[in-house]
Amino acid sequence: MFLITPLKKLLSSIFLIFWDVSLNIGNLLTPKRRAGFVIPKGHPGFEGKWPEFIPPQDGDSRCSCPALNAMANHGILPRDGKNISFKELNKKVRETYNFGPSFCYFVPNFAADMLKRSYSKGTFNLKDLDLHNGIEHDASLTRQDVYFQPDQGKPDIPLVKELLASATGKDKDGNVLLTSEDLAKVSGKRRAAARDSNPEFTLATEHKMFGSSNSSTLLTIFGGRVKDLEPILLEERIPDGWEPRIRERLGLTILAFNKTVLGVETRTKEDTPASVAPTTNPESNAGGVAT
Repeated sequence: MFLITPLKKLLSSIFLIFWDVSLNIGNLLTPKRRAGFVIPKGHPGFEGKWPEFIPPQDGDSRCSCPALNAMANHGILPRDGKNISFKELNKKVRETYNFGPSFCYFVPNFAADMLKRSYSKGTFNLKDLDLHNGIEHDASLTRQDVYFQPDQGKPDIPLVKELLASATGKDKDGNVLLTSEDLAKVSGKRRAAARDSNPEFTLATEHKMFGSSNSSTLLTIFGGRVKDLEPILLEERIPDGWEPRIRERLGLTILAFNKTVLGVETRTKEDTPASVAPTTNPESNAGGVAT
């Protein structure tokens, strides 16, 4: 078994790489989905019509990922955020956000392995994903560190507002956009402030990459548009009329996504500002959250 398990992981990794590259090539050779038709007919969000938004109730499970919480708040995932199968997560994330099938296979498998559960048969609650220094990490752009905020299920409103206020870009229609430079600058400040104030601060290289991956989702799937990100990050609600900004027919691949991730991470330099110092008052999360 000791020899078989590493071999299986190696073969799985090789398969995933070839699969993802083939999807990437497929995206280059096929036309993009038409704007307004990224979500397939018959699925939640078709024609911008999302299921009813209901804020989480007492006892519901939520995590540090606004995109997953939003899916639960709209009933795309179980509204209580509990007993979700890893296979269900794969399917629902792909349909909702147009991530590629290789990406949607890799991430739930990583989560299942992290939680020491079976991908094919196991289930989880959203809160389980916040195993500290698993996927969840210090210096998040939307949550205070676990040292200050043990429950990662709610956004920290001042952090989110500062993130959104840092946007400097605009598209051809005048929409205010977050750019990779904006995210790198905010990430650098956030990391330095957290390192300075959190006595238990840790941020390994892999968690820096997770942080830049989270930031890159804002740029890819959400197109960096501040008017869309406000309800997503502050209320964890998908706005009416929204659809993924990724229109590739086979979805966002790992290869394409990592180009954006590396662009954010390589620009990130730590620089401490007083404005992003962690908030130790637990009441700081109360204002503006739809809970």
